[in-house]
Amino acid sequence: MERIIIAGAGLVGSLLSVYLSKKGYRVDVFDRNPDPREAREENRAGKAFNLTLCDRGFKALDEVGVGDLIRHLSVPAYGRFVHNEYGELALQPYGNNSEALYSILRSDMSTAMVEFAAQHPNVEFHFHEKCVGLGLSPLEVEFKNMHTGEQRREKAYLLFGADGAFSGVRSYLQRFHRLSYSQEFLDQGYKELTVPATATADWVAEKNVLHMWPRGRYMLLGFPNTDGSFTGSLHMPFEGPESFTSIQTESDVIDFFNDKFPDVVDQVPNLAEEFTRCQPSPMVMVKCSPWTLQGKVALIGDAAHVLYPYYGQGANSGFEDCAVLMECFENYGDDWRTVFTEYERLRKPNMDAISAMVTEHYVEIRDLLGDPKFLLRKALERKINQMFPNRYMPLYTMIAFTCMPYVEALRIDREQRSMIDYLMNQPAIETNWDSKEVENLITQLMMPVGVGAD
Repeated sequence: MERIIIAGAGLVGSLLSVYLSKKGYRVDVFDRNPDPREAREENRAGKAFNLTLCDRGFKALDEVGVGDLIRHLSVPAYGRFVHNEYGELALQPYGNNSEALYSILRSDMSTAMVEFAAQHPNVEFHFHEKCVGLGLSPLEVEFKNMHTGEQRREKAYLLFGADGAFSGVRSYLQRFHRLSYSQEFLDQGYKELTVPATATADWVAEKNVLHMWPRGRYMLLGFPNTDGSFTGSLHMPFEGPESFTSIQTESDVIDFFNDKFPDVVDQVPNLAEEFTRCQPSPMVMVKCSPWTLQGKVALIGDAAHVLYPYYGQGANSGFEDCAVLMECFENYGDDWRTVFTEYERLRKPNMDAISAMVTEHYVEIRDLLGDPKFLLRKALERKINQMFPNRYMPLYTMIAFTCMPYVEALRIDREQRSMIDYLMNQPAIETNWDSKEVENLITQLMMPVGVGAD
């Protein structure tokens, strides 16, 4: 039985191990971090971090039989509840057919994925083991035990680097195999805060939405959890007049929240202490090429591509990597050189496309969620989608609620924007966008070329 090594026991590495086990391979998964099953309570009590899962990710999870378990650990969110600076709330549904994102604590998902993968034959996990070297002829991976300092070499048939944004496998390929690499940090970071299930604000009763407080250069997000709590995520510049640098003391924290997020300030116990006890986390985007080497080594998930979090596609795109890789395996069998080549050919352009869209979406949710013209555009998109559900889908719908390739979603969106621009320029569109007159115009614009002509 051929042995495959996966460096990284995170979400993507765990999912990939199940896929490969089902194909008859022996899979050893190494990770420099502790076993999440042993650190379960510590993880939940520590720094919270939520993911949002969508159709794209669930397709892969369902293929290996873990989708329903993950849904059980998640909260469906059917739209955004936008809190403006005047305390007014506006619901922006994700679609016309009860489409939902699923909010889940990353620690809960990491534990569930490792537990699920470990139940499969021929899958074994090794924790506290950091990848520190690689040889290709024959393929050997060198690991260092983070407790004892002992180093050992492990022989493998294939190696998958699924070891995250600062991948050790990718670092080796950068040094020795002419891998091109770019890394870009946002000027913003984030801090996590906890709104407990016992919070009393009226908005807390809205459990099946993502709460958003857009404030221009900064914003607060609220992700629902299964216990009724919310994970708050404050995104701000690192430096500047209103930034993490400018908010230093406990009184600074309270003053800032009272001024900018008054409906939140009393809902986070020990707000000032929680805010000041840790440094803000950075956000990075990583691109590299090539992802594969000699039919022996492949990068996957964040090791191959890291996205800013604003489309919620990080985990989803990593899961989709696994699904596409296994589709290539179905087509080419154990000709792994061809499998790897085809996998990269299919995925790299799509990840470049979603990287561009993520940056654009970040500006949208930070600056435009409360803008009347932006909201009108979204209302028109929903209206056209309701009238022509099989022929018109907003970009967000294509990204989150279909498995359409990102490249295709981007192409369609660029074509559709011209129609929305045209509608936005119609007289009095602000007041009559929901009128029969506008419906007739939309029908005319959606008419196939040549139909109805003399």
